[in-house]
Amino acid sequence: MPKQPKRVLMQGNEALAQGAIDAGCRHFFGYPITPQNRIGDYMAERMPRVGGVFLQAESELAAANMVYGASAAGARAMTASSSPGISLKQEAISYMAECELPAVIANIARGGSGLGNIAAAGSDYFQTVKGGGHGDYRTIALAPWSVQEMYDLARLAFDLADTYRTPVIILADAIQGLMMEPMTITEPPIDPATLPPKRWATTGAKGRPKNLINSLYIVPEVLERVNLRIQARHDEAARKEMRWQEIDTDGAELAVVAFGTAARVCQTALERLADKRVRVGMLRPITLWPFPYGPVRRLAERVRRILVVELSLGQMVEDVRLAVEGHCPVHFFGRSGGIIPTPAEVVAEVERLLSD
Repeated sequence: MPKQPKRVLMQGNEALAQGAIDAGCRHFFGYPITPQNRIGDYMAERMPRVGGVFLQAESELAAANMVYGASAAGARAMTASSSPGISLKQEAISYMAECELPAVIANIARGGSGLGNIAAAGSDYFQTVKGGGHGDYRTIALAPWSVQEMYDLARLAFDLADTYRTPVIILADAIQGLMMEPMTITEPPIDPATLPPKRWATTGAKGRPKNLINSLYIVPEVLERVNLRIQARHDEAARKEMRWQEIDTDGAELAVVAFGTAARVCQTALERLADKRVRVGMLRPITLWPFPYGPVRRLAERVRRILVVELSLGQMVEDVRLAVEGHCPVHFFGRSGGIIPTPAEVVAEVERLLSD
C-alpha cells in the first residue's frame, strides 16, 4: 500500500477481508454461506499474494477448529460465516476463550432463527455478546456501520484479540457486507514478522520450557483460577476498550440507540426530524461488548425518553434498560426476519413518543 492515504471503492465484505490482511492475518479458514461468501472469495484470491494460507474447510466446525490450531501456534488467524454457520462455530469459540487464544470471527448476519433467509438482521446480538457457547467467557464484539468501519474494525480486532488473548467477533449484516462505499486506507499494512512474539505459543520447546494450550482442568480450584485470570482480562477490556458514538445528543428531548444498519437508518431519520425542528439525538454502540453502559446511563439523565431501534424483536434493548436503571422510559421499535425499518417508520415512532 502507498504511504499516502488511498481512496478506494469497496464492498463491505471485501473491506473486512482487506482489513484483516493489512492487520497481518495470514491464515483464513472458511466455509461457504450467504451473505458472507465474498469474504472467502477475496481471501482465496489475495492470501497467496501475501504469502498467506486460505483453506476452505469441510464444515464450519472444521474451519473454527483450524483457527484454534493456527492461533495456538501464534498466528493471526480468522474465520467468517453467517448466522447458522456461526452457531456451529460456538464450541470452538468457547474452547479458544478458555485456552486464552486470540482469534477473529466475522459474522455477516442474516435473518433467523434456523436457516432463516439471506436478508440482513440484527438478531445475533444475544449470541454475540452473551457468549454463544458454554462457560463464563466473553468475546469482545465490534459493530461496524459502514464499509470504512468494516475495514478499520477488522484491523482493530486483531490487536484487541492479541492484547486480551480472546476471540473477537465482528458483527455485521447482509447489507453492510454487500453494499459498496468509498473508503480510505491511511495506515500501511502490517508485516506479520514485526508483530510482538507470543511467548505462550506452541512453536517448539527447544531451549525453553514447553507451552501447553489446554481447556481441561479437572480440579475445580485450578479451573476457577484460570477463569478468574480470564475474567481479569475481561474487566480490563471493559475499562479500556468501550467505544461508542454520539450524534446530536446535546439538548435532545429523545435519544435513539441503535447499531449497525439500524443506526444508518436512524441517522437518516434524525436528519428528517432535524428539518422539522425536532430535537433528537443518537447513541451508537461500536463495541457491543463491552457495552457502553455508562454513556447510555448519562444520556438517560439528560433526555425524556430513549428509543431503541433494532433489526430484531428486541435484544440490545435489554442492555439499554440495564444501563438506564429507570432514569427515563425506554421504548423499542424493531422489524424481524430480514425486514429493515424505514426512516419514515422511525420518524413516525419518534413523533408518536414525543406527542405523549
